[in-house]
Amino acid sequence: MNLLQQRDAHTPPLHFLLNGGTIGGLLQSMDWSSSPLGPPEHWSPHLQAVMATLLPAQAQFVLFWGETYVALYNDAYAPTIGTKHPQALGRPAEDNWRELWDDLEPLLRGVRETGQTFSAKDRPFYIERRGLGETVYFDVSYSAVREADGSVGGVLCLVTETTERVRFQQRQAFLLELGRTLPGLGEAERIEAYVVARLAQHLGATQVCFGEDLGDGAGYKVAHDWADGLPSRVGQHRYTTFGTSLREQLVAGKVVQQAYDSASAPLSGLCSTLHVPVLRAGRLEAMLAVHFHTPHHCFEDECQLVEDAAKQAWAAITHARAERALHLLNESLEERVAAVLAEREAAILQLHEAHKLEMIGQLTGGIAHDLNNMLTPIIASFELMRRHPQSERAPRLIDGGLQAAERARNLVGRLLSFARRQTLKPQAVSLAALVEDMRELMARSLGPTIAVQVQVDPLLPAVLVDPHQLELALLNLVVNARDAMAGGGALSIVAGLDADGPPHPAGTAGAPLVWLQVRDSGSGMSDEQLRRCVEPFYSTKGVGKGTGLGLPMVQGLAVQSGGGFAIRSQQGEGTVATLWLPISDVAAVGRDSDSAEAPLADHASRILLVDDEEIVRHATALQLRDLGYEVCEASSAAAAMQQVEQGWQPDVLVTDHVMADMTGVRFAQQMRERQADLPVLIITGYANLTPRELKGFEVLRKPYRRAELAQSVARLLAAPR
Repeated sequence: MNLLQQRDAHTPPLHFLLNGGTIGGLLQSMDWSSSPLGPPEHWSPHLQAVMATLLPAQAQFVLFWGETYVALYNDAYAPTIGTKHPQALGRPAEDNWRELWDDLEPLLRGVRETGQTFSAKDRPFYIERRGLGETVYFDVSYSAVREADGSVGGVLCLVTETTERVRFQQRQAFLLELGRTLPGLGEAERIEAYVVARLAQHLGATQVCFGEDLGDGAGYKVAHDWADGLPSRVGQHRYTTFGTSLREQLVAGKVVQQAYDSASAPLSGLCSTLHVPVLRAGRLEAMLAVHFHTPHHCFEDECQLVEDAAKQAWAAITHARAERALHLLNESLEERVAAVLAEREAAILQLHEAHKLEMIGQLTGGIAHDLNNMLTPIIASFELMRRHPQSERAPRLIDGGLQAAERARNLVGRLLSFARRQTLKPQAVSLAALVEDMRELMARSLGPTIAVQVQVDPLLPAVLVDPHQLELALLNLVVNARDAMAGGGALSIVAGLDADGPPHPAGTAGAPLVWLQVRDSGSGMSDEQLRRCVEPFYSTKGVGKGTGLGLPMVQGLAVQSGGGFAIRSQQGEGTVATLWLPISDVAAVGRDSDSAEAPLADHASRILLVDDEEIVRHATALQLRDLGYEVCEASSAAAAMQQVEQGWQPDVLVTDHVMADMTGVRFAQQMRERQADLPVLIITGYANLTPRELKGFEVLRKPYRRAELAQSVARLLAAPR
């Protein structure tokens, strides 16, 4: 090994590799003799400076440097490429990204040759990082990084993997399509044929079929299959064809995935199989078999899709068979009265079981949803205690608890956002309300020597953007303005519609936008500084006073939100930074203050309250009764429907969305079929739901205050019907 190319393990680390984590250690110790870059101590100052900032960053960064696009990245990025790490480090990208090079190389070359930033949301890439290839998805921003002479030295890629969310959305869309289509197909045979064909198309499988267990512990029968140029599997077969323990694993509820070579394949040309059990009351009723004639590994999300589709489809098949059996029984009722009575009872029981399977909801939400479910009764209980204090200290203790809970609610959202544990969550935002909420924070940041003027009309349309990221972007712009006005000055924040504002940035012409502008009277920038100010790691503030990532992140937020960003400046005359944001098609939800009025019921309106979380339902019911409403509680949609069928007619439906037997939206739609003008309030702690998914119903997000609940119900009752 060339000793000049490898530093001794006891040699102190290079200054720019300090705090570089595991990757910094690898860069320090690895052999650079075959790398086009050469050893780190010989790298250019600009490259060393970029690496000093990149390595300790918590965001996922990969830098492709030079004409051969040598890959350099940080610890946060390494898990993204799986088994490609660590051999990809310090090597030309084509050596390790060969399977997607025809896709990736033009993107890198375009940024390198033009200097223009490339960004995209949910961009698909085909990559081999866990053995076999798979399609993954990323939010990406590729920017040019320049050398001292102004030439482009490399391409900096800021990536956020969105594969899990995209695949979840694809899975939910597929299952939603099945849920809409299957009831209309009628016959069990048509349902089975449709499901196996759709699954084969979605998965790229060669053969798909249901195998119904024969009950003899050894065999199954296939009534219908989908196959691409292969012999049909219709008929009876034995489980042992695919292994002696297959049926035992299926009975245990396990999804069985197997791969074969040409010598071990049980069927000609078979490369891999996936067998999914369908159980009811602990008994194996059927399995769904998926065959591939090319190497294919089903990862967890794909297995979950097949498992969910199998359960949903088999419930529909069972339901259709039971309905058919009832129909046949009724046709021959006169001839077989005695026998039919017993068989009809069995068919009704089977229908009931099939209906229960259809009502099983998909597990959704996560830690944030569970935390919101805990915060809701805490806030409700504190507010009720405050209205009925038991001691002189109670109001002060209650106020403290409420403030702590409110801070926890806000902190959870910000921690998730800043830690980049969630993707952007655009929602309808009032710019006037957002800027007003930030006044105190901005005043502290600017100090007494800078005069602030805000001109944001509250009547401006709401914009569609992640509010936490917009707050961070606005704070970045304000801090930049402060640093440019060392001796004091004036700062203004102005917003308006695109018709009366600056011209649209490139790529946004024709879209309805609202602009938000930050102007300062500071020192301004030179033409060179203005040209480079949005480059990653470029800063005008001097060494140690800025990361050079503020403006690129502001620009990235605007572009990813569907808007744009522009900045103009002149030395001695200040700077103007403008964000363009898309207009939301729904109104922004106002932020009620702690002291907001909670309107009491003007008459004893009847509220049907549905929530499968007992502690949440109990606290909500107490609040509603305290407001003067008559409340009927139900622990499920089925229980609520039973109350209605027994004659309890509500004036308002208040329902949780995520419940085990049926979503709140679906139950609300069923109630609207019975009572078309029934006001509906959906309560949810699941922040990713879109207005389309909520079907336009009024929404109250967990955790909520008493005033928010009171105002939502009062608004529904006051609305014209």
